[in-house]
Amino acid sequence: MTTKAKLLAVTIDCAEPKKLAAFYHEVTGLDIQYSEDEYAAVGDGTTNIYFGRNPDREPAAWPGPAKQFHLDFRVADVEKAVGEYIALGATRPDFQPGVTEEGTGWVVLQDPEGHLFCVCPERS
Repeated sequence: MTTKAKLLAVTIDCAEPKKLAAFYHEVTGLDIQYSEDEYAAVGDGTTNIYFGRNPDREPAAWPGPAKQFHLDFRVADVEKAVGEYIALGATRPDFQPGVTEEGTGWVVLQDPEGHLFCVCPERS
């Protein structure tokens, strides 16, 4: 039987860990647990996002095959949240595969360093 592991955190490479931790703290409400130039973390003891300094990292083009991961967040009001996240420094790419003709669905954003994340509606 294979030893089962518990996910501790997702670690994101970025140029400025402190800034990205502050951004995701605002988006998620997770506490900033550590914040230095080389490494930062947000979390609540169960859900954790770590940020490691990689000044040479280049964001993947969207859409495109170089994307390796993205985060999904659920919110009560997608458009309100999108507006708030853009005010914090996120950007909204033109390509939006989750938005229907009615304007509903999920929205793809890029954080201040170009990592993709989706803003998803709560389940009905």
